[in-house]
Amino acid sequence: MAAPREKIPPRLLIGFLAMVLGMFMAILDIQIVAASLAEIQAGLAASADEIVWVQNAYLIAEVIMIPLSGYLSRALGTRWSFVISAAGFTLASMGCAMAQNMNQMIVLRVIQGFIGGAMIPSVFAAAYTVMPRSRQASVTVMIGLVATIAPTIGPTLGGWLTETFSWHWLFLANVVPGIVVTLTVAAFMDVDKPQLELIRRLDVLGLVLMAAFLGCLDFVLEDGARNDWFADDAILVCAVVSALAGVGFFWRTLTADNPIVDLRAFSDRNFASGCVFSFVLGIALYGLVYLQPQFLGRVRGLNAMQIGGVMLVTGLSQFLSAPVVGNLSRRVDPRVLLCCGFSLLAASNWLVSSGITADWDFDQFVVPQILRGMGFMFTIIPANVLALGTLPPERLKNASGLYNLMRNLGGAFGLAGITTMLDQRGALHWARIGEHISPSRVAVQEAMSGLTQHFAARDPGIDATAAAAKTIARMVQKQATVITFGDVFFTMSMISLAAVGIVLLARKPKQAAAAGH
Repeated sequence: MAAPREKIPPRLLIGFLAMVLGMFMAILDIQIVAASLAEIQAGLAASADEIVWVQNAYLIAEVIMIPLSGYLSRALGTRWSFVISAAGFTLASMGCAMAQNMNQMIVLRVIQGFIGGAMIPSVFAAAYTVMPRSRQASVTVMIGLVATIAPTIGPTLGGWLTETFSWHWLFLANVVPGIVVTLTVAAFMDVDKPQLELIRRLDVLGLVLMAAFLGCLDFVLEDGARNDWFADDAILVCAVVSALAGVGFFWRTLTADNPIVDLRAFSDRNFASGCVFSFVLGIALYGLVYLQPQFLGRVRGLNAMQIGGVMLVTGLSQFLSAPVVGNLSRRVDPRVLLCCGFSLLAASNWLVSSGITADWDFDQFVVPQILRGMGFMFTIIPANVLALGTLPPERLKNASGLYNLMRNLGGAFGLAGITTMLDQRGALHWARIGEHISPSRVAVQEAMSGLTQHFAARDPGIDATAAAAKTIARMVQKQATVITFGDVFFTMSMISLAAVGIVLLARKPKQAAAAGH
């Protein structure tokens, strides 16, 4: 007979749901500007090189805060660390909406990402430290759904807000929910006591080394592909700084009496393997949220709203499969669910890579997206259980920061690899196809002749031969682009398949971490 499920105290439930909403906003803001960068660029009179920092500034700052959040949560307590994070995120969002130039926007996005980044790992830790053990499976399903669906709908929601209102609403939309989250958590989430002496003992050197290490690493990954990697002086310098700071950070962390981040969590094999799964999930989650819209925009020519309509299938699949996975997670070995999840992701990407053409649209992407949405849920929920479900409560706050950091780093590495592969494989396929477009070939001559006649008949005043040549060049470019996307989807499939083998390194969790209530 199943053990009775403990009742969640109403105050705790209200406070925790407010925390989940705050986490949703923080994750959403990673991608919400993606579809509206052109409008922000025009509104702030920014250059093409400057506008990318609307996204980069947030990501770099957030990556630095996420591992630091565990220390701050112990020092200030869950309630006040989250309240400060939510309030700061809300105020910075208002500032972003009122920014008059790019310098102001970049500074405010740094503040928004840095302060708001503490909300994400706090929710994961709270799920295992303050929620009743019998409810942890359901809670894990909820936060897993939020963590995966927020970046999926981010570009779609951002595009809709920009087209319906203006780009300012990308940030103003955070204000009312942010105020609600701040006040609700302050009123209802008194679950632990702060350890204020940790503020006095803060390892400043470790913090500086960590910021240099992670900040420069994220900058290299975000801007490397766009600037030809180490051929660019700024990328090279940041890579060297990141490497040196990384060595110093690990040395300091392993030798300091009160390290800013406790890496001993990685001695737990399940936590270490769970972080690997989180890293791979980051590659898949953020990579595919970027990759498919790129195909639909560059090849199909769809706008942000149309792309959102296609991508909606993934979100619906995640939503519908979440309760199924949650139910299975209470009965099935999480390693089995992980194998299923990564296999579904591999199958989804393989279906795209093996059949994609320039005509692919909503209908063709339906099945791959259903498999992808299911794969995300079958992966993140058991990964959470494996990584955090066996750790003692006193180690969860620190470990949650590291676990979420791995997902963000996976996304950064994945996007860097995808962007580089799109450029390099695109150039390769262009050259290969171009070799066959020789003027001496009869098929090419016939195509040129037919197109020339078409353009001459339509508009006698244009250079019909030049127009025909440009048309053929565009056809070659389009076909090369389609083949390139197929290559990248295939690579994503192989990465997911390789993760199945890593599951064998994990042990089955014996029990969940004890709850605080």
